[in-house]
Amino acid sequence: MGGGEHKEAVLVTLPLPEPTAAIEKLQKKFPHLKITYKNVSHTKDRSVLDKEVPKELWREATVLLTLFSLPPQPSDAPLLDFIQLFSAGSNQLASHPIYTDTDIPIATASGVHGPQIAEWVIMTHLIHTHKYAQLYEAQKQRKWGKDPSYKVRDSVGMRVGVLGYGSIGRQVGRVAKAMGMDIIAYTASPKDTPEKKKDVGYIVPGTGDPDGELPSAWYSGLDKESLHNFLKQDIDLLLISVPLTKETTHFLSKEEFKILSQDGKKPAFVANIARGPIIDQPALIEALKDGTLAGAALDVTDPEPLPSDSELWHLDNVIVTPHISGNGEAYVDRAFQILELQLEHKQKGEKFINVVNRKRGY
Repeated sequence: MGGGEHKEAVLVTLPLPEPTAAIEKLQKKFPHLKITYKNVSHTKDRSVLDKEVPKELWREATVLLTLFSLPPQPSDAPLLDFIQLFSAGSNQLASHPIYTDTDIPIATASGVHGPQIAEWVIMTHLIHTHKYAQLYEAQKQRKWGKDPSYKVRDSVGMRVGVLGYGSIGRQVGRVAKAMGMDIIAYTASPKDTPEKKKDVGYIVPGTGDPDGELPSAWYSGLDKESLHNFLKQDIDLLLISVPLTKETTHFLSKEEFKILSQDGKKPAFVANIARGPIIDQPALIEALKDGTLAGAALDVTDPEPLPSDSELWHLDNVIVTPHISGNGEAYVDRAFQILELQLEHKQKGEKFINVVNRKRGY
């Protein structure tokens, strides 16, 4: 593997107990590898992380699987030639010299979140459309709260606008399509050929939209005009699943919410599972209070944790969860499946999957 003079050494630094079964499976498949597991703190504080991994482990590592922990300087890991992240995003590394001053390939765990996050999106959408909060409150009060005016609009014929048609957006599209909804997709760059519409990253078997066949229409661009054209398309549910970059910070604000909801004539529901700063939060709160938007499901906020005095906690048309939509029992196994695939590609001299484009930031 690699054919070099040094032995390939995989270093795993994660803030969780050692997943023994996953490590043993890797070791059995790649017996020539030295695999070392190091449990580290769940923190982004480099002054803490830099002290937790012995220098000799950095010096011998050729492959790294990590969440936040990186060698303090590139020179501390002279043999490192591939980094696999345990997260779907890479923005937590954007200022690190490994990211800014080297060309070591960095890949994400994009794809592992699709099923559980898609279920969170559909769950919160149904809580909203089925007015479940009032039913739950009646149950807590032991009231048979049957109201003759209680009616729901089912999902058939609704339109889902997926802002960021990656692995999560594709699985939302798959589930929503099964419920009779129409899907339209928005991406940074044009997807104007069958080849460009394909998902070339990690896909949980039996999920997603591998060939990009589900959307009835595709839109693209990072400029406001392109975004506004997408938001004008009679969207009932807007899913925000784009990476946080300089271009997408406050991508959605007062003007965008007005366009999305046709000046309040047709209030849309917004679900954000990406990053809080993609939305201008004060503008979101205003739109939720004045009826421009029908409601919102927020697994991410700006800042996090959401302060206890935020108005979002008290709005009846808002669902707030503490950045947990991606948590799942299968997460660790799927993340190690990606590492296994990457090691196979490395062994065969093939391209890695899910590689971060440093210029784009994801």
